[in-house]
Amino acid sequence: MDSDVDIAPSLRERSDGNRASPPRPDGDKGAEGAEGPDGLRAALRVTSHALIAGLPVALLGVVALVLRPEITAALDNRAVAAWRTVFTAIVIQGAPFLLLGTLVSAAISAFVPAWVFTRVLPSNPALAVPVAGVAGAVLPGCECASVPVAGSLMRREVTPAAALAFLLSAPAINPIVLVATYVAFPGNPWMVAARLVASLLTSVAMGWLWLRVGREEWLRLPKGPTGHAPGAGRAEEFRLSLQHDFLHAGGFLVLGSAAAATFNVAVPHSVLRLFSDSLWLSLPMLGLLAVILAVCSEADAFVAASLTGFSPSARLAFMVVGPMVDLKLIALQSGTFGRAFALRFSAATWLMAMLCSALVGWWLL
Repeated sequence: MDSDVDIAPSLRERSDGNRASPPRPDGDKGAEGAEGPDGLRAALRVTSHALIAGLPVALLGVVALVLRPEITAALDNRAVAAWRTVFTAIVIQGAPFLLLGTLVSAAISAFVPAWVFTRVLPSNPALAVPVAGVAGAVLPGCECASVPVAGSLMRREVTPAAALAFLLSAPAINPIVLVATYVAFPGNPWMVAARLVASLLTSVAMGWLWLRVGREEWLRLPKGPTGHAPGAGRAEEFRLSLQHDFLHAGGFLVLGSAAAATFNVAVPHSVLRLFSDSLWLSLPMLGLLAVILAVCSEADAFVAASLTGFSPSARLAFMVVGPMVDLKLIALQSGTFGRAFALRFSAATWLMAMLCSALVGWWLL
């Protein structure tokens, strides 16, 4: 009887995973020994990463100390100072509206159910495009704000053509931009009407053009939180979406601003005056200038008003092209939708904006 009682527990212990193995003579030291190499490898990995990241910083510091007089003289150079001023102005000008756009994008992702868009927008994509274009008037922001909002709309399964029409119209026809245009051109309400009509025509035409010739492989649907994840609170979804969109788009805003500042410094203003006397040269010239200067849509009307040597239609083209195609916007679109899309869409938008500006300027101005 005693032997039966003694054997049964040992058999049960053998059938139970860890208790079946014989005890180690050094107790728990075997487990600590197994964790020791892992901890050492982790420490070595962190140390190597720190060295890799810190070495370039240390080298730059040494170079800065050695070449300090030359660097100080270069930074005091008038051209460098002008570049720094233009770059800082564009970034500071665009960052608040980029933040506004990411706030709206995060709010859409976290708090707006998907069925809202299916009810507001017509089911027919061809009809959804003009509705989305007109809806762009409700977003008081610049082009930096429209990119993340359009990306959020695509993530919510809004047809890309409608989202793209919204992307183009929002920074061009919202009330703040139209009021700024009225103030910049006092006593000339036709310039406000021309900007509204030409910008809306361009955005709707580009939406329809994408429906006609756009391909899915050209457009990389933006990644990021889509909202309403199971088990996650709405506030947490809002935070994650805001963090993702702002950090992702902010780097491309800086890149585009640097390119615009470089052109401002590198190209002399005397070159621009060579094109102001010809209507057919001044129109594309100001269209290209709008792309490169990358002025925020809330301020571009004042820049256009200062270009008194150019025709009204050319200045209209500057205001229509700027909110839809500029260097920082191309960079933002490349980061959000892919470089292949940004290059094709920006080139087509520029041509469409020039055509609409010429027609509306001939009609109203």
